[in-house]
Amino acid sequence: MPDDPKQAAAERICETLRRNGHRALLAGGCVRDMLLNLPAKDYDVATSASPQQVSSLFIKTVHVGAAFGVIVVLLPEGQFEVTTFRSDGPYEDGRHPSYVEFRSEREDAERRDFTINAMFFDPETREVIDYVNGREDLNARIIRTVGDPRQRFAEDHLRLLRAVRFAGRLGFDIEPHTFGAIREMAHLVTTTSPERIRDELTKMLTEGGARRAFELMDETGLLEHVLPEIARMKGVDQPPEYHPEGDVFVHTLMLADMLKGASPTLAFGALLHDVGKPATITYEDRVRFNNHDKVGAEMAEAICKRLRMSNHDTDRIVWLVGQHMRLGHAPQMRESKLKRFVREPGFDELLQLGRMDCEASHGDTSTIAWIENYIANLPPEAVRPVPLITGEDLKAMGFTPGPIYKEILQAVEDAQLEGSVSSPEEARNFVVTRWPTNSSEWLVP
Repeated sequence: MPDDPKQAAAERICETLRRNGHRALLAGGCVRDMLLNLPAKDYDVATSASPQQVSSLFIKTVHVGAAFGVIVVLLPEGQFEVTTFRSDGPYEDGRHPSYVEFRSEREDAERRDFTINAMFFDPETREVIDYVNGREDLNARIIRTVGDPRQRFAEDHLRLLRAVRFAGRLGFDIEPHTFGAIREMAHLVTTTSPERIRDELTKMLTEGGARRAFELMDETGLLEHVLPEIARMKGVDQPPEYHPEGDVFVHTLMLADMLKGASPTLAFGALLHDVGKPATITYEDRVRFNNHDKVGAEMAEAICKRLRMSNHDTDRIVWLVGQHMRLGHAPQMRESKLKRFVREPGFDELLQLGRMDCEASHGDTSTIAWIENYIANLPPEAVRPVPLITGEDLKAMGFTPGPIYKEILQAVEDAQLEGSVSSPEEARNFVVTRWPTNSSEWLVP
């Protein structure tokens, strides 16, 4: 029995199908990862059973792509795609076949994208079934399309990006004919939906090997079509005393090398943190990038919207880009300003970005260490103290409700964060002293 509960569940699906007279195999990426001794994220099943037969054998199913032979089986261990062996008709939109025909397992393998993703595994015999020499390419560490690369990429333009993602993640080379087809067809990637490009970039950045993947995107011409703002970083010099590693592109690639396992927002924040530099470079006493954080935040917002990111993710990424330079000023900040800064919802990610930024340039992480030590010795109540006065208190003190309430309450909290007031009485004295009213009786001696 496999150690992975999801693999065990997928094999139970195969067993159920076999008991009912159908051929059933694990298929695709999970077989590749099993052979590489890597943890598989998903386990897919390919079968001779029709979608209707699959649905009849399992209690909970979802017909997400029954017209294309795809049924999702829902089990406690997760969701499993069960696909009927098929061949595809012509692709007319660069993504979907115009029709499918249920055929043999060999024909099913031959319609898949890359040879290393087109192998099957028989849970009953524990044998790998390989009709396309995928195992040979896996051993040779090569990304190769199944059949003619131009045909494969014409069928689904996202495969252009998938090729470089797999090459980056696995540390493989792209077979020359496949590489040449990507260069020739790179412009077609823009016909893919922004959401699919976003998801592919997210995987590229967070699964490991992002630096290699972005180097390949640059070499194949994909980068200028998908993220022209990153392509413009090439050749943008930086002051060597702060950035001995090289230009902005090299610096960004070094951060990309550190992103395996990062959250999507941190990953895109790191990718885009210096996106404003090419537009703000000046040559004064030295190379400078004045306000590149502010300009970069505006550019990051436009990129996030282009990729159809959620409002939450967009706001976080824009905040990370816009705030990353403030970390260097933290030790000189007033106590109230610093406490407000470190309690921002995304500060943990900002601190991670700051450490990567330093490690990918001058290597001095002392300021990051100072902030980490500051936070470690800061009691939670010191960061978010219980308010000493409220709007109702201000009303009782004779203040007319309005914008001044926000100004006063924020000033009181600042004083509280600074440690200059610590009780309701001291807070009222603070208010009356700075905003005199007719309610002098509130002044406590």
